[in-house]
Amino acid sequence: MRIKDARYVISNADFKQCPPPDRSEYAFIGRSNVGKSSLINMLCNKKGLAKTSVNPGKTQLINHFEIVSDDKRKWWLVDLPGYGYAKISQKSRRRWEQMIENYIRKRENLVSLFVLIDSRHEPQQIDLEFLNDLGKWEIPFAIVFTKSDKNKPGATVRHVKAFISKLEETWEETPPFFVTSALTKEGQELVLDYIEDLNKMYVNKSG
Repeated sequence: MRIKDARYVISNADFKQCPPPDRSEYAFIGRSNVGKSSLINMLCNKKGLAKTSVNPGKTQLINHFEIVSDDKRKWWLVDLPGYGYAKISQKSRRRWEQMIENYIRKRENLVSLFVLIDSRHEPQQIDLEFLNDLGKWEIPFAIVFTKSDKNKPGATVRHVKAFISKLEETWEETPPFFVTSALTKEGQELVLDYIEDLNKMYVNKSG
């Protein structure tokens, strides 16, 4: 699958104000500075679609983008605020967390959440805890390891393997995962083909 058109539509602080749930929806989330905006721009082949920043915590709202793929389907791509960003007040952090949790658990057309993990690092407890929460909430998700170009290839493989091994300690079945680079476009085709397959099942399911 390829994306033919992508455009920003609206930002909200409440899932109830999101666009009508009239099509399949895929949301992207990760810790601050994980490369989320760059990944979204790479998937859509559109620089500047999602705003990148050197300052972590730039995304503070639920951002909807309307996508048109080459199979003529329209679907929603959502850029969510990052989790685990420490340089905000406790009150602001809790408000963000509640906004994200409400969206993830109550957005009825959310087909899958893509959780971004920085491939440069060893497994981080905050990421593992977030994935465990998704398991408790029974939210379908896939893992996207980012910034593979920033590593030596062996380091990327080692970190990915270590992370999946950690999940296997508590999960009966590990989720799908992808290794990506916004710079080299590694993983672009695999992620989009995965979304294409989910789109087909979503349409069948909804009749």
